[in-house]
Amino acid sequence: MPLDPQVAAMRAERMARGVTPLYEMTLAQARAADLADIRAAGGAAEPVFEVTDGTFPGRKGVLPVRVYRPSADRPLATLVYFFGGGWTLGGIDTSDGVCRALANAAGCLVVTPGYRLAPEHPFPAAVDDCLAAVTWVARNAEVLGADPARIAVGGDSAGGNLAAVVALQARDHGPRLAAQMLVYPNTCYRADTDSLRDNDDRWMFNRHSVDWYWRNYLPDPDAGRDPMVSPLLAPDLSGLAPALVITAEYDPLRDEGERYAERMLAAGVPVELTRYDGMAHGFFTMSGVLPDARRAVAQAAEYLRKTLSDDA
Repeated sequence: MPLDPQVAAMRAERMARGVTPLYEMTLAQARAADLADIRAAGGAAEPVFEVTDGTFPGRKGVLPVRVYRPSADRPLATLVYFFGGGWTLGGIDTSDGVCRALANAAGCLVVTPGYRLAPEHPFPAAVDDCLAAVTWVARNAEVLGADPARIAVGGDSAGGNLAAVVALQARDHGPRLAAQMLVYPNTCYRADTDSLRDNDDRWMFNRHSVDWYWRNYLPDPDAGRDPMVSPLLAPDLSGLAPALVITAEYDPLRDEGERYAERMLAAGVPVELTRYDGMAHGFFTMSGVLPDARRAVAQAAEYLRKTLSDDA
């Protein structure tokens, strides 16, 4: 279908202002612009019963963490949510709106860890920190008010990549996960897909954006063949936690996300796959301006509520 009219209007506005793509900015400029754009499109932040900032022990030092508690109930099912930003941009604040909405709608604890960013800290720094965060949540479940038997991982874009990688590691080494929620995830370095080749629009997230993020993240191109970078290249996807995969029609990452869902299904993993037609990369965090963003967040929350219920 055509580009959604509201997405098209956002694109036209960027073109009229001559907005510089993030990949042509300095790191500091790109990080500030990314946070400003997400806040502008995210809408008013929902109030949550309790929001607590703290720290957890990362692989190389103490890192920040934010915990969203929708009620006083204990223990609660828990989502560990990894923010997006191409492993280069983003932070706990960029996922704040989504995490508030998911906590309220899913009725689950949402834990958002900080992780070290590239290019200052290339692969495997982010993977190490996200694994440390999930392990910390499982080991401290009683203190957090979390149910250790009902822990899920999730994230958008690079956060979806990290969630997929953590799910692979957790399958083999623990802690056991109950679900994974992957929103337009990167799953393969240098993916040879139609969606990647066809997205070259300067005013949208495009293949040049993808390439810039990969160049920042990888210490060398050969690392891209590691399944901890490219989960689509993992030889065995059986035994993974059930997954929700959300993709967007006008997204260079669309095909690799859908291929990963198809490979998990073929390996016997329960998977729900939804493509949002007319949408572009990044739409999931734009609930303030896009009805489909609100629908996608509601879908994700319902999936978590169903998959992480006591009766699941």
